[in-house]
Amino acid sequence: MSARDDILGRVRAALSGVEPGYAVPPAPRIAPLTDVVGHFVERVEDYKAVVERCTRAELADRVAAALPDGARVVVPTGLSVDVPHGEQDTGFTAHELDGFDVVVTEARVGIAETGTIILDHGDGQGRRAISLVPDLHVCIVRADQVVPDVPDALPLLDPARAHTWISGPSATSDIELDRVEGVHGPRTLHVLVVGP
Repeated sequence: MSARDDILGRVRAALSGVEPGYAVPPAPRIAPLTDVVGHFVERVEDYKAVVERCTRAELADRVAAALPDGARVVVPTGLSVDVPHGEQDTGFTAHELDGFDVVVTEARVGIAETGTIILDHGDGQGRRAISLVPDLHVCIVRADQVVPDVPDALPLLDPARAHTWISGPSATSDIELDRVEGVHGPRTLHVLVVGP
């Protein structure tokens, strides 16, 4: 038995038979959305990201069009679309990743209310480093992956996996509220929403 198990065992024993002093209120819910995907697109655009809607048949062409001429592109294993001149991540070091201009990934889920994209770094998403180092992140979100709010997204995520929550391009502000982009992640986020 570990020290952690010992401590938690003592806490459980001390609390046995104790009724909670209050009921946990349910999470507040937003009013039902009539157009979840449209709301997601608006929220992501509010973050100054580039957002395009396309069909599955148009996706490969849209990905290719989002890539700057001559850009060096890294892609994760399991990406469902062919990326022109994309180099598959083989565990590049941070220094090697710094030589890439663009990363193309897929998302695990999109949240309409917050305009947030979540990667859980499974197939098609790659490891966290590739989504943070290149200056341009092209992210593919299927319309059926978009949910209304955060409580709807959480059950879809595996808590044992690392998650990256993206709400627009990387940005921060100093004490005088001067916005600086690209300090700790991609300076540009280009989202391709696939589906109806």
